[in-house]
This record gives sequence, structure tokens and C-alpha cells, in this order.
Amino acid sequence: MFHLPKMAAAAVIASSLMVSAASAQTVLRSSDTHPDGYPTVEAVKRFGELLSEKTDGRYTVEVFHSAQLGQEADTIEQTQFGVIDLNRISIGAFGTQVPEATVTQLPYIFRSTEHFHNVLDGPIGDEILAAFEAVDVVALTYYDGGARSFYNSSKPINSVADMEGMKFRVMGSDIFVDMVAALGGNATPMPYGEVYSGIQTGVIDGAENNYPSFDTAGHAEVAKYYSLNEHLMVPEVLVVSKVIWDGLTPEDQAAMREAAKESVAYQRELWQAAERESKAAIEALGVKINEVDKAPFIEAMKPVYDKYVTDPALQDLVARIQATEG
Repeated sequence: MFHLPKMAAAAVIASSLMVSAASAQTVLRSSDTHPDGYPTVEAVKRFGELLSEKTDGRYTVEVFHSAQLGQEADTIEQTQFGVIDLNRISIGAFGTQVPEATVTQLPYIFRSTEHFHNVLDGPIGDEILAAFEAVDVVALTYYDGGARSFYNSSKPINSVADMEGMKFRVMGSDIFVDMVAALGGNATPMPYGEVYSGIQTGVIDGAENNYPSFDTAGHAEVAKYYSLNEHLMVPEVLVVSKVIWDGLTPEDQAAMREAAKESVAYQRELWQAAERESKAAIEALGVKINEVDKAPFIEAMKPVYDKYVTDPALQDLVARIQATEG
């Protein structure tokens, strides 16, 4: 990633904040690739309400949903430079830039939703959030992204052998590319917004995602097979530009962290409802959902762990995650 000169970026932001201060209110722009009404979009709106309450209206948040400010890779860069203030992003979109966060992208690292929450709500989760400052953003909290499974336009995936030679879209993460390769498939990194046409035109056979994303993006219209192998539970993360963060008072920084943490319960409630609704919606469209024996898929991931968990510190982190109850 390229980097603007930090002093120049800071000057631009400082000037912006001073102008806003004159009008007694700063409107922070937040990006999300998902559509209006999606649980993460609504959670960031709730975060904005809480932040406004905690700062007596001095800070408010405007959410630009539906990729209005760009796809994830572009908005990460803009957030690093302070052009975008806040960003709800999948940890997977950061690729391997943050080693500690890379561990959360490992296939089957989380055994269940309860395990996922127990890890991220505790000291391990805070440790991973703190690591994001190395890439010029401050990570505030996690949102649920559900369990991701494979879906495609041609057949149900019942076994690892069924993956052989199939082309699946993945986020731009080396781990996800290697995960699909370990299963015998061909990974194709591409922007989220291009998946529908990619499946429709046969450029790819399918993709992998959770129920709500599969539903709201319309992918259920072109991919009629959804196989519950649940290979990933990749956290969503709400980040603020470090350029913006460094311009806040300690009191406002604390208010922002508190507002972010308090928005999590609301997002989880919305997420659970969205999963139920989306499952019903895709079934109504004729999508065939099949259960999968996960054991062979888990076994196939050994080369991925061997490649990405070589550092002793990361090995320790993996061990601590696996030792967490849930």
C-alpha cells in the first residue's frame, strides 16, 4: 500500500477538524460495502448515535453504505490516509498486513459462534485489535460476520473431492487462496461487487460467504447450491483512521471506544435475525442447502496452518485461541 506523507495528511485533517469545531460539530464519514439495512450498516449508525450522546453532539457519523466510497481494498487505503474517517471492514480484506489478525482468518480456527465470541470479547480480542495501529488505523471493535460456506451454480459440495477444479471467488487474502487450493479448487480474488456477474457469465463457478451476504447481494439468483462446510468465521472490524484518532482528545477517544463496544450487542441481535431471514429467503428462491461432514475439510487445512503459523508468537496465539472455551 502507498502512503501519503503523514505530516501533509495530518495537516489536512487538522484543518478539517478546526473548521468543524467552529460549527461545534464534526461529521465523521464511515464506509461499508453492504447495503442499507444490513446489520453492520445499522450497527455503525447505532455507534454514531452513541458517540453523539457521549460527546454532547460534537461528533456524529454518516454511513456511506453500498460501496459508495469504493470497494474494500480502496477504502482501507483511504482510511489509512484519513480521507475516510471510519470503516467497517472484513478482517480478511487486510490480508496478511496484520499478523495477529491473520490468525482469525485461519480456516476452522473458531469452533462455534460461542467460541468466536468468547475469544474476541476477551483479552485475546483486545490484543488483536491493538495490532492494527501498525497499519495506520485504530481498530475499535468486532462485529459478527457469521460462518462462511461455499456456494456455486452447478452442484452441491458434499466432500473435498467435489471441490476439484472448481473456480471460487475469494477476498484478496493469500490465506483464502491457499485454503481453496488445499481443497483442490481454484481461487479467484475479485471485488465483492463483481461476484454476481462472475457467476452469471461463468467466469467463476461460485464464491463463499454467509447467509445474509449471499442473500442481499443477489447471489442466490445465480448460484443455487449452498453447502454448509462453514470453513470461516471471519470477524468484521470497525476501524478509525489513525490520522483522525490522533486529533481527538483522550476523552473523545474513550467515548469512541465505548460507543463502539456498546454497539456490538445491537449488531449481534440484528445479525441473528438476518441469518434467519436470509436462510428463509434463499430457500424460497429454490437454493438447495446441504449439510457437510467438516472433518475432511478440517484435515485438509494442515498445509495452510503450516504455511502461515510459523512464528512462535503466532503459534502461541493459535494455541490460546484453541484453548479458549466455547
